[in-house]
Amino acid sequence: MISRYTRPAMGALWTEEQKFRSWLAVELAVCEVRAKTGEIPAKDWSAIRRKADFDTARIAEIEAEVRHDVIAFLTAVAEKVGPASRHIHVGLTSSDVVDTALSYRLVAAADMLLAEVEKLRAAIAVQATRHAYTPMIGRSHGIHAEPTTFGLKMALMYDEFGRAAARLRAARETVCVGKISGAVGTHAYLNPKIEAAVCRKLGLRPAAISTQILQRDRHAEFVAALALVGSSIERWAQEFRHLQRTEVGEVAESFGKRQKGSSAMPHKRNPIVAEQLCGLARVLRGHALAAMENIPLWHERDISHSSVERIILPDATILLDYMLAKLTELVAGLQVNAERMQANLDLTRGLIHSQQVLLRLVAKGVTREEAYAWVQRQAMTSWKTGRPFFDLLATDADIMRVLTARELAACADLKPHFRDIKRTFRNLGLPLP
Repeated sequence: MISRYTRPAMGALWTEEQKFRSWLAVELAVCEVRAKTGEIPAKDWSAIRRKADFDTARIAEIEAEVRHDVIAFLTAVAEKVGPASRHIHVGLTSSDVVDTALSYRLVAAADMLLAEVEKLRAAIAVQATRHAYTPMIGRSHGIHAEPTTFGLKMALMYDEFGRAAARLRAARETVCVGKISGAVGTHAYLNPKIEAAVCRKLGLRPAAISTQILQRDRHAEFVAALALVGSSIERWAQEFRHLQRTEVGEVAESFGKRQKGSSAMPHKRNPIVAEQLCGLARVLRGHALAAMENIPLWHERDISHSSVERIILPDATILLDYMLAKLTELVAGLQVNAERMQANLDLTRGLIHSQQVLLRLVAKGVTREEAYAWVQRQAMTSWKTGRPFFDLLATDADIMRVLTARELAACADLKPHFRDIKRTFRNLGLPLP
């Protein structure tokens, strides 16, 4: 999964090289703070700062022997630094480094994802404004309901991904936490002020309390937020899939000049991007479940979560990054068929205006129950016979005793469905059409 979907910036976060760089950043931050307090002589701190480095191949070589990744890393760094390396990792446990560095990378990943959401919302906003008054049928249960506009549909999408951004910001805040508190989190060998200073240098908050690790409900919340964003992506990918169906034909994904849709049928033009996104959202939800399974650990820690996180955290962030980029491409290149939207509006021969007729009758003094019965009987006749709805209404003695011909015709007006568009766009901060 990672090798297939990695985009350069997000993928770089999860390489072995970057993992060890983030570990080194934590170790150096601790040494720098301890040097400022006088715990590390200036001469030794200078040597650490100048020489601290590693070779990933050497780390792998040592790990094959010692079977402990952090020890292998520390040994490789010590070989570069020399005698001053005795000050590195003093009072720390492996998870001080691993978990704090992981938080640092998760925050960076969240920032990248938030940037992608904003790109997506910008593409949505263009379509919303462009088609603010492009009429189309609204559907409930898959059945024609009442008119709406494609711009309002896109405005709804814009709003949903505003909530997606809010969820990502909240998840970022949850994982923006480090710990430099020792083997079981008691600060036995390092003053909590060192932890606070180190976290501040890394752009994190110190955990109010920790064990040997940061608690995994934080990471579960983070991955669950990613899965929720993925589910919103699927919700809209599925919407676009339905609107591309041959019998609907209201939108279409962009289709390259040399693109082909089927090995057997030259006419095929399929909603492949939308289908991909619907499938990938399932993977994200699976990662969310795995993250929740990581929460119950033994006592102050065990490592059952570690192997899981090596898969799900890189994969989930990389995958959502990819999905957001693909949805942005889909939205930006979406071809909107306004003529087909109008044809579909006309498909039921006026039935979609039944509520306007109902309400006009009620406004003229008819009880709702009686008005509903009058309108419904002609609607059912229209469904069965295919005769235009308003032609049938015009022959109904009960209805025409209450409404004039002009009042009846006015019930087919689309303007009531457009009257709130500008207010809605203003509320969402969208450019006014």
